[in-house]
Amino acid sequence: QVQLAESGGGLVQAGGSLRLTCAGSGRTFGRYGMGWFRQAPGKEREFVAAITSSSGGTDYADSVKGRFTISRDNAKATVYLQMNSLKPEDTAVYYCAATRTWTLVVKVTTSDYGTWGQGTQVTVSS
Repeated sequence: QVQLAESGGGLVQAGGSLRLTCAGSGRTFGRYGMGWFRQAPGKEREFVAAITSSSGGTDYADSVKGRFTISRDNAKATVYLQMNSLKPEDTAVYYCAATRTWTLVVKVTTSDYGTWGQGTQVTVSS
């Protein structure tokens, strides 16, 4: 069973950058697809980015394409989300998640993920 913990959130001005880190545990971390999701106040949790177990495939929400980059280091059981050119509308709690099953396919819906971190707040001021 994988356990996850996010860090790296904070307050940043529009146009700035942050790098979120998701530290995982468990010997099988590298076999799970990983994703980042976010939830703003009063809104549903939404997909941000995802990566396959072998880093062979990635996918991004249209709203973050070209600005955010997801990567992973299986040796460190860690997933990253590099966020550049941040906008006020990126303000949300960001969650990392691991897929329910071992998979080689990028997963982009919340129902495909069975393990979640506690979340980290990202606030972008205008």
